[in-house]
Amino acid sequence: MSTTETPQTTVFRISGSSFSLRLLAAAILLLFFYYAAGVVITVLLSVLIAYFLDPAVEFLERLRIPRTIGALILVVLLIVVLLAAGYTLWLRTSDFAADWPKYRDILRGATSEVQKKLSGIEGSVNEIANGVPPPKAAAPTGDAGAVHNLIVRGIGSLYALVLEGTFVPFLVFFMLAEKREVWHGTLQLFPVNRRTQVKETLEDLRDVLRDYLIGMSVVTLVVIALSSIFFMILGLDYPVLAGIASGLLNMVPYLGAVLAWMPGFLLAIIKWKSVSHFAIIAIVLTGIHVVAQNLIAPQLVGRQVRLNAVAITVSLLFWGWVWGGMGLILAIPLTAALRVICDHIESWKPIARWLSA
Repeated sequence: MSTTETPQTTVFRISGSSFSLRLLAAAILLLFFYYAAGVVITVLLSVLIAYFLDPAVEFLERLRIPRTIGALILVVLLIVVLLAAGYTLWLRTSDFAADWPKYRDILRGATSEVQKKLSGIEGSVNEIANGVPPPKAAAPTGDAGAVHNLIVRGIGSLYALVLEGTFVPFLVFFMLAEKREVWHGTLQLFPVNRRTQVKETLEDLRDVLRDYLIGMSVVTLVVIALSSIFFMILGLDYPVLAGIASGLLNMVPYLGAVLAWMPGFLLAIIKWKSVSHFAIIAIVLTGIHVVAQNLIAPQLVGRQVRLNAVAITVSLLFWGWVWGGMGLILAIPLTAALRVICDHIESWKPIARWLSA
C-alpha cells in the first residue's frame, strides 16, 4: 500500500513545485517589464521598425546595393521623414497652443455650467432625502501636488523619449545590417533538434508582425487623410492637426472609435453650440472608423494576427497598466507574437487556441 502512495505524493510535489517556479518566474518577468520599461520598449520598438523596413532593405539588396548601405539609407531616410513630420506637427501645435486660451475659456464655462447643474440636482436630492441643505463646496486647494506629479511624470517621459530617440536608430540599423548574423546566432541558442521548430516560429513571427505593421500604417494614413478632409469641409481650425490626432487615436482598438471624436469636438466647441453638429462629427468619424477597421484592415492585415476580442481587450488592459500609452500601442503586436510562439509549442497550443479568433 505504501509503495503505491509514495509515487503519487512525489508527483504531486513535483507538479506543485513546478507551478510555483513558473508563477515566480512570471512575477519576476513582470517586475522586469515594469521597472525596465524604457529599455524593453526601446528594444521592442527597434524590432518592430526593423521588421517594417526589412522588405525595403531586401529590395535594395536585389538592386546590388550592399545590405549595410541599404540599411543605412533607410534608417537615415526614416529619421529625416520623422523629423520633418515632427517639425511640421510642432509648428501646428504651437499655433494651436497660442489660440488655446479661447478654447480654455469656453471649456471652463461649459464645465462650470455642468457643475452647477450637478450641484443643483445633488442639493435637491439631499433636501428630499434628509431635509438637510447640501454641503458647501470645498475651497480649491493649491495645485502644488498636481504640478509636482506632472513634473515627475514629464521627467520620466522625457527620459524614455531621449532613450528611444537615441538608441532606436542604432538598434534598427544593426538589426537590419546584421540580420543574417543575428538570425544565425539566435538559432545557435537552441539545441540542434529544436532549431527547425525555432526557425519556423521566427518566420511566422516575422510574417505576422510585418503584415500587422504595414496594414495598420496604411489604415492609419487613410483615416488621417479622410478625417482631415472631413474637418476641412466643416471649416474647423487646424483640420490637419485634428485629423492626425483622430487617426492616431483611432489605432486604439474598440475605444478608438470614441476617442477619435475628441479632437473634432474640441475644435467645434468654439464654432457651434448645437448638439446636431457634434452628432454629425461623431457619426462621420465612427463611419470612417468602421470602414477602416472592417473593410480596409482585414484586406491588408489578413487573418494572420488571429486574436479574439477578449484576448485583445485583456492585452490592452494589461499592457496599458504596465506601460501606459506605449502599452496600448504595443499590446496587439505582443499578444500576436505570444500567439505565434504558443502555436509552435505543443504544450502551449491550448493557449494559442484560446487567443485565436
